This record gives sequence, structure tokens and C-alpha cells, in this order.
Amino acid sequence: MTQVKRREPRLYRFEDDGKTPNNARLPLVLYCNALEAPRGSDPAAECEALFAAHGWTDSWRNGVHGFLHFHAGTHEVLGIVRGEALVQFGGDKGCNLPVKAGDVVVLPAGTGHRRLSASDDLLVVGAYPASGSYDQWRPGEIGHREALERIAQVPEPAQDPVYGHDGPLTRLWAR
Repeated sequence: MTQVKRREPRLYRFEDDGKTPNNARLPLVLYCNALEAPRGSDPAAECEALFAAHGWTDSWRNGVHGFLHFHAGTHEVLGIVRGEALVQFGGDKGCNLPVKAGDVVVLPAGTGHRRLSASDDLLVVGAYPASGSYDQWRPGEIGHREALERIAQVPEPAQDPVYGHDGPLTRLWAR
């Protein structure tokens, strides 16, 4: 079973830049070096099981798209299970954050993101809270006002994808 290490979350807030809505209320949460899969295990399967145990389902395995996009109908968690990447969060006026195996990033609905560079072995597990509705938009593919309205309707997840009911996310994202 994946070893979960208690980490203080790093919080990032991004303004609406007129193209990428981001999330006016909720910060992006980064847990650095929070996960460690046991030797000989499948780290992606371990990450999927952890997220699912906390209500974050519909998981996938891949990388991070190299084009700017956001989800207006759901929050998203990205577990970096292998390799490393430089990811731009918050759209063109956001910030570039390095992520590596063991890191977990929780993106509130509306947060723009794209891969800028990555190691050849990058593997990411992504998942969504059951309360959301999956969608994917590039800036300009959905009306800005419509995106903001959808984002405002996305409910907070019941649990932190890493730490469950007692995790920082439920406190940080409480209405």
C-alpha cells in the first residue's frame, strides 16, 4: 500500500485573465513528495486505489496535455507517479511549477494547465470527484461567462484525494 506522508499544502491562486477563467474562490493545492509506493508495486495502481478510496474516481493514466486547457464542470487531481515535468498552471499569466514522482496537485474547476516539458518516463494518474461533471475546454472553445457560471456550480469534494476526510483540502475549500 502507498505510504502517504503528511505534507503542508502549498497554495496557489490564479486570476481570471480573460481567456482562462481559473477559480476566483479556490486555490490550487500542491502536496510535494506526499506519496511513496512500496518497492515492487505498481505506483499508478496504488495511486488510483488511494484516490478512489477518498471518492476521486474515473481515473486515467497518461501525462499532462501540452496544450492549455481547463475543466469547468469538475475539479481534478494529478498524482505524479513516475518522472518529472514542468507544468504551467493558471493560464498564460499563471506560474510554471516543477512536479516530480510523489507530488500531488489538486486543481479547482477552471484552473488552466499545460505541460511545458517532461521526462521521457513521466506517468500521471488523474481523477475527479464523483460530484463533478467531466469536460475539457481550451480557451475560446466555451463562452467565458458560461465557463464562469459552470465553475461556480461545481460542488466541493467530500474528501481530500490524498488524506481523506481529515485532509487539508476539505478545510481549505469549505464554503
